[in-house]
Amino acid sequence: MTKFSGKVVIVTGGSRDIGRATSVAFGRQGASVVINYNSNEDAAKETLAEVEAAGGKGIIVKGDMTQKADVDAVVAASLDAFGPVIHHLVNVVGGLVARKGLDEMDTEFFENVMSLNVTSAFLAAQAVVPHMTEGSSIVNYASLAGRDGGGPGAIAYATSKGAVMTLTRALAKDLGPKGIRVNSLCPGMIATSFHDTFTKDEVRANVANATPLKRQGRAEETADATVYLASDEASFITGTNVDINGGLFFS
Repeated sequence: MTKFSGKVVIVTGGSRDIGRATSVAFGRQGASVVINYNSNEDAAKETLAEVEAAGGKGIIVKGDMTQKADVDAVVAASLDAFGPVIHHLVNVVGGLVARKGLDEMDTEFFENVMSLNVTSAFLAAQAVVPHMTEGSSIVNYASLAGRDGGGPGAIAYATSKGAVMTLTRALAKDLGPKGIRVNSLCPGMIATSFHDTFTKDEVRANVANATPLKRQGRAEETADATVYLASDEASFITGTNVDINGGLFFS
């Protein structure tokens, strides 16, 4: 029997990159996976096919996780498909949006980034926790940027990811008495479309060279760490922000 047989996992932003790898990793462990996506239905369908090929079950659910009505709809779809309990929530939704310096940002941009990275995690937790039981868990995605301030033009992003780290600690205290654990991962340079879009090749090469392991990370490596944090093997770990950066930064 695999570790997550009979367990239901919601993965927000589950259709590509880290979200896809995470969905598939849970599927491989026998979970029923609710794959949330916002815009790319084809990518979500591809992820679902990979989950099923790995031995899991799943559904795809469209929804903007910064909007409460959409979050509630994702939760309702999970309950309809897989029953009244949601065992694990993984908040992958997030993004940089654009690289902008202080003099280039307006309030709307700053609030948009905060909503995408922080409000989405808050809304998802608020909607899912009433359906969790003792032994359930939440894994949030923060970032190395939340620890070191990020690269050029990442003021809003780094600030939001620092907030995710603090949200993780606060939720761990609030939900601990219910037997629900809350942790986050703080990835460094992971080879995903995020960096394909926002980071120059030479910068990626320089970062990889400065990393003790001399490479970028893989989405599958963050997924494996996520599965561990959700598993019973991590039953006494809560309120932690776990670095996964190849030794680039020690917290």
